[in-house]
Amino acid sequence: MTALFARHGFPLAIGAVAAGFLGLFFLYPVFSVFGASLLDPAGTAFTLRNYAVVLSSPFFLQALGNSLVLAAAATAFAIVLGVPFAFCVARLPIAGKSVLLALAALPLVLPSFVSAYALVLMFGRAGIVTGALRAAGLPFDSIYGLKGIIVTYTLTLYPYVVLPAVAAFKSIDASVEEAAQNLGAPRARTLRTVIMPLALPSILAGGLLVFIEALENFGVPFVLAEDKPILAVEAFKLFVGETADNPAAAGVLGVLLIACTLVALLAQRAMLARRRYATMARTPAPLLVVSPAVRRLAGIYCWGLVGAALVPFAAVVAISFLAFKGPVLQYAFSLGNFAELFGRSYRPLVNTLMLSIAAAAGATLIGVPIGYVIVRRRSRLSAALDAVATAPFAVAGTVLGIGLILAFGHGYLILTGTALIMIVAYVVRKLPFSVRAASAILHQIDPSLEEASINLGVAPLQTFLRVTVPLMLGGIVGGSVLVFVTVASELSSTVVLYSGPWTTMTVTMFQALEGTSAGVAAAAATVLIIVTILPVALVYRLLRRYELSAA
Repeated sequence: MTALFARHGFPLAIGAVAAGFLGLFFLYPVFSVFGASLLDPAGTAFTLRNYAVVLSSPFFLQALGNSLVLAAAATAFAIVLGVPFAFCVARLPIAGKSVLLALAALPLVLPSFVSAYALVLMFGRAGIVTGALRAAGLPFDSIYGLKGIIVTYTLTLYPYVVLPAVAAFKSIDASVEEAAQNLGAPRARTLRTVIMPLALPSILAGGLLVFIEALENFGVPFVLAEDKPILAVEAFKLFVGETADNPAAAGVLGVLLIACTLVALLAQRAMLARRRYATMARTPAPLLVVSPAVRRLAGIYCWGLVGAALVPFAAVVAISFLAFKGPVLQYAFSLGNFAELFGRSYRPLVNTLMLSIAAAAGATLIGVPIGYVIVRRRSRLSAALDAVATAPFAVAGTVLGIGLILAFGHGYLILTGTALIMIVAYVVRKLPFSVRAASAILHQIDPSLEEASINLGVAPLQTFLRVTVPLMLGGIVGGSVLVFVTVASELSSTVVLYSGPWTTMTVTMFQALEGTSAGVAAAAATVLIIVTILPVALVYRLLRRYELSAA
C-alpha cells in the first residue's frame, strides 16, 4: 500500500499543485473578466446591457470585423507562403537546410511589433523606401492600415505553419506515394490528392496558431492600425480609460476575443474529424529527384522568404545607428539614440532581464512536472490538466492582464503594482511552451529507465530529479530559452500590468512610439533584438557541444 501511494502520490501531488496554480492565476482571472462583462458599471447588479451596447455599436462591430479579417488573412497568407516553403525544405535537395530552418524560426522569438516599427521606418509616410519610390515617380501611400498589419503578421507568423508542416511532409510513408504512382497518378496529382491531405492536420494546427496570435496581438496594430479599430487595442483603451468601478465594456471585448479563439479551435477540430489521416509511417519518403532549374527556383523562393521576414529587423538595427532630429531621420552615423535611451535609465533593461529570468524559471518549474504527468500518467485528469495548461495561449495578453487586475486588485491577495503580478502573467502566458517542450522530449525517453530506478527502491521524486530531468535537459533548456525570449519581447500583458518602477524595454519602446522619440524607439528595438537573439545563439552552441561530446 505504501509503495502504491509512493508511486502514484508524486504525479497526484504535481497535478494538485499545477491545478491550484492554474485555477488561481488563470481560470479565476478569466472568469473575473467574464463576470465583469455581466455586471453594471458599478459592479453590483447582473445585466446583459453591456453586450447589447457593444454589439449594437458600429465602432465595436468594425473592431471585431477588422480583427477577424486580419487574423483570417494572415492565416491564409501564412499557409500560402509557408506550405510551399515547408515542402521544399522537407522534400527537395536544397543546400543549407539547417541554417534555412533556423533563420525561418527566428521571427517567432523576435518582437513582432519591432518588425512593424521597422516597416514604418522604411514604408511609412516619411519612410526611406517611400521617399525613394516617390522620387522615382512611383505612387505609394504608406504601410499604415490593415495591409501593413497583414504583411507584418504574415512575415512574423508564417513559421508557425512551416515548422509542423516540415515534420508532416517528412513523416509521410513512402509506400503511400509509391502506391499512387503505381496507379498511374502524375507527381502533381499525387501531391494534390495524397501528400497535401495527409499533411493537412499539421498545416491546420499551424494555421490555428497564426489565427490566435494575430487575433490577440496588441503591439502590431498599435504601431500600424492608426484609425482602424482593433479588438485587442480597444479592450486596452477601454480598460485604462474606465472611470467606473467595473470595466464592463472592456470585459465584453475580452469575452469576444476568447469566444473567437474558441470558435476557431472548434472549427479546426470539426474539419479534422471528418476523415482519418494516419498512415503506417514505416519508411519516410525520400527526397524528390528534380531538375537543377527547379532546385534553384526552390532555393530562391525559400531564401527570399526568409530574407523578406528578417530584413525589417536588420533595417531597424541599422537605422538605430543613424541620427534623428525629432521624428525626422538624418542620414548620419550616431550613437545618440542609445545615449538618450540609457541616459534616461538602465532600469528598463535590468527589469526586462530580471522578469524574463524569473518567468523562465517559474514556467520551467511548473511546466516540466506538468509535461511529465501528461506523458507518463495518461488519464482523464491528465488530459484535463493538459487542456488547461495549454489554454493560456488562446487568451489575449491584454485580457489576461485585465483579469489579473480584477482578481488581485483588491481583497486578501493584492498583487497590482508589483513585479509579482507581471511574473505570474508571464508564467501563465508562456507555460504552454514549457509543457510542450517537456512532453515532446519525454516521448523520446524510454519509461523503463524510470521504472528500473523505482523498482530498485528510489523514490519517484528522486527518480524524477536524478534520472528523468537529466535526460530531459535539452528539451528543458530549449523551453526555458523560448520562454525567456518571448517574455523579453512581451507587450500585450505588460502594458496593462506594469507600474513605474517595473517599466520594461517593450514599454519604453511603446512610450517612445506614443511620443516623438523615434530614435529612442529604434534603439530600444535594437536592444530587444539583441536580448532575444543572444540567448538563443548561446544555448544552441552549448547544446551542440553537449551533443558532440555525448556522441
